[in-house]
Amino acid sequence: MENKKTKLTISGNQKKSFKDFSSSKTQGKKTVLIEKKSSRPITKGNFNKSSSSKSSPNFSRSPSSKPYNPSKTSIATSDFERRKLAEQRATKKIKNDSDGDKKTKIGTNKRQVKLTVSRALSDEIETRERSLASVKRARQKELKNVNKEDDKENLKPVKRDINIPEAITVRELANRMAEQSSNVIKFLFGMGVTVTINQTLAADTAEYLVKEFGHNPIREEKTEEIIKKIKATRVENLKNRPPIVTVMGHVDHGKTSVLDVLRSANVVSGEFGGITQHIGAYQIESQSNKLTFIDTPGHAAFTEMRARGSKLTDVVVLVVAADDGVKPQTVESIKHAKAAKVPIVVAINKCDLPEADPQKIKNQLLEYELIAEDLSGDTLMVEISAKTKLNLDKLVEAIILQAEILDLKTDFDSKATGIVLESKIDVGRGPVATIIVTTGTLKKGDFFVSGFRWGKIRAIINDKGININEALPSTPVEILGINGASKAGDDFLVLDSEKEAKSLSESRAQESKDGKNPLTFATQDSAFSDKSVDELNLIVKSDVHGSSEAIKNAISQIKHDEVKPKIILADIGMVTETDVTLAKASNAVLIAFNVKPSKEAKKLAEIEKIKISSYNIIYEVLDYIKQKMSGLLSPDVKETIIGSAQILEIFKVSGAGKVAGSKIIEGEINSTSDVRIIRDGTIIYTGKVGTLFREKNQVKQVSNGQECGITVKDYLDFKKNDTIEAFNVTSTERSI
Repeated sequence: MENKKTKLTISGNQKKSFKDFSSSKTQGKKTVLIEKKSSRPITKGNFNKSSSSKSSPNFSRSPSSKPYNPSKTSIATSDFERRKLAEQRATKKIKNDSDGDKKTKIGTNKRQVKLTVSRALSDEIETRERSLASVKRARQKELKNVNKEDDKENLKPVKRDINIPEAITVRELANRMAEQSSNVIKFLFGMGVTVTINQTLAADTAEYLVKEFGHNPIREEKTEEIIKKIKATRVENLKNRPPIVTVMGHVDHGKTSVLDVLRSANVVSGEFGGITQHIGAYQIESQSNKLTFIDTPGHAAFTEMRARGSKLTDVVVLVVAADDGVKPQTVESIKHAKAAKVPIVVAINKCDLPEADPQKIKNQLLEYELIAEDLSGDTLMVEISAKTKLNLDKLVEAIILQAEILDLKTDFDSKATGIVLESKIDVGRGPVATIIVTTGTLKKGDFFVSGFRWGKIRAIINDKGININEALPSTPVEILGINGASKAGDDFLVLDSEKEAKSLSESRAQESKDGKNPLTFATQDSAFSDKSVDELNLIVKSDVHGSSEAIKNAISQIKHDEVKPKIILADIGMVTETDVTLAKASNAVLIAFNVKPSKEAKKLAEIEKIKISSYNIIYEVLDYIKQKMSGLLSPDVKETIIGSAQILEIFKVSGAGKVAGSKIIEGEINSTSDVRIIRDGTIIYTGKVGTLFREKNQVKQVSNGQECGITVKDYLDFKKNDTIEAFNVTSTERSI
């Protein structure tokens, strides 16, 4: 392949060789040397063609081109603009050169033009044309630099105000700071503290972390402090309110019957078994005075309900049957009332009965420091009869008198507060809570918090089943709009907005979660004590929260060394498919108290063969659980020795195998007896008698002193002098 060198003299002087390059330079002539390597053999006709089409551009000034005067050009403000101006000038020069000297026109493919020494030393190198690709790259670089500067401005740390509660998890703190949880964990790890993403941090630790990450910490008020502010009453708005009266006493002493007469309703007929199993709240008007009554159950299982009623009440009416006297629940009610520091009015009921002895009741109450007025005491005692309505008006007068002494006042204009008496899940209405308003006025549309629940009042229903728009203090009502079944005994607080209600509810739930210690430490005794204890798994669904609470407390009182009840679920509402599935998975007993299973649950229970036990009376539930627990107890096994024989000789009998020729030395042996083979004081085998022979005849029994042949089922290894001991086993079922 031949390399061709083409010499081009831009000034128009005669052509010179490369050897004369130095001399040309000294003479002020500008020469461009272009080397072209052909990739194919050069033929006779293609040299001129290639040389004419692939010529280098003419960089010399043409006569027509004007000299460049930098002073007449505006100063470029950036590198990019300077480069652009240079491109424009180079393009213009090339155009002018091509017009002036078309014979020396060269190609525009700048990639194939090599830079010579003369061009490198030339002043026109500054004005040479640039490729479009280089211009594009320059623009991209410029844009990239601008974006970097903008990013630097945007990446400046943002200082935030971070609300810090008393306890907060690492995840939540990182979210509030808009930081990655891993960064927070790494920082704590660097301080020597090992935590997980769900670990709870104290307020002081969280505050320190917030400062270290460049934010502004703001300590939130404790939930208790917020609630105190909400409950704070204004003295200037105090008005008289109706008294809240709780009726307490032993079961079947006539508490509900007294209330029935006062409000002219028959509630007892609606209670299963004739006993009250729910807290009922009613408001009556007597002698132009409103009275709010709370009826509590008297059954032993409802201790929590009675305690809750005593805390809420202003006056306690203790109902004692004149024919029965002071009973355990009567004593318990007195203790609850005294613990709550509430005045007691004693109603001695059933005074119409011939065996009634009111004076005996007064004497019995002296033991508990309840002294009647006729005995120089300060406790009001009224002899009444719910059946004949005897002295019921005097009972009301005694209650009003106690209320006047107490001078009950509250703020009617503040935000409403109250206590949840009962809660349930109604099929058609959803979660329903029975509350008593203690302060303020409850209005429809109010946002509220109850325990861990919150909601908006959708409806207010009074004790007569009438929808009302507002409830004044001391009024018992049912409310709709809560986001779940609240717990009986929880407080009730009205807030300004949905956001406040939701925030307070979440704070309470978080504090309750943080307050629980998940770590449990087992002692050496406890680690091994429960190994042999069987558990009866229970699933309890009830109509209201109070009943569920009472059943749980009653079940926890059932104690036994070998078996114990374990409640895996206690909830309110009807039995659902989920409950049935859980019962099957955990092998649990499913109990429905005052509720019915859904159609789907009933169908699934039939398919899975899960029994749903429905009850309406609490002590029937407890009896059923005890029965189920008794079934898990191992029976009492009693063993009685009825006789023994000594093997004297061993025989082989066709059809019977080895037969032990023996003599009965004590008692008797039957053909159905259990026997054990004893050799040298050690039990070798335990089984049943196969056949008894007596003089080659099969017999059913062999008595003391007789000789016989004995076979034992599945045993043939008899030896002389072995002892065959016969015994009977009897088992007796145990119950709790």
